[in-house]
Amino acid sequence: MTDAKPLRADARRNRARVLEAAESVFAAKGTGAPTEEVARAAGVGIGTVFRHFPTKEALLEAVLYARLNRFVDEAEAVVAANSADAGGAFFDFLTSWIEMASAKNAYFEALTAAGVTVPTTGSVVGTRLVHALGVILRRAQEAGAVRADLHTDELIPVIIGTAKAAEHVGADRELRCRTVKIMFDGLRPARH
Repeated sequence: MTDAKPLRADARRNRARVLEAAESVFAAKGTGAPTEEVARAAGVGIGTVFRHFPTKEALLEAVLYARLNRFVDEAEAVVAANSADAGGAFFDFLTSWIEMASAKNAYFEALTAAGVTVPTTGSVVGTRLVHALGVILRRAQEAGAVRADLHTDELIPVIIGTAKAAEHVGADRELRCRTVKIMFDGLRPARH
């Protein structure tokens, strides 16, 4: 099996424009938005979209992976920054995860419905995220900001559940913030 031929500079730019436009269109109109609308937003023809992404599912998958990679890059940046406020860094990171989750969930659901395998915590992206989350968690625990008995494998389902709960309350910003605060309070060490 040979490696795919590298894209010319103009093709790389077109692909990037299509991905950026797709993310914007899908965020505004949902994952059911037509591919033609993505092409218009990118300023390219529909043939260009399908040359890079032969199916809508391939486009959705590429957008999801791009989002997940950016998110993991953010997690690794938090690790690299090694903030003096490890607890604040931990809770800020969880907040960004919860905020990102509802858009990510729409892609997962659309891809799963189409029979496409989506990344898991065992994937390269998932492994990087779990590693970064483990470092962020450990530092917050060492700073006394997070309960010491919490493990990464327990934290992930708590975050996913909280993200689903926050998504469920919808546009009610106050209820959403209270829901997240309750979860965060459960992650803090018990006060005697």
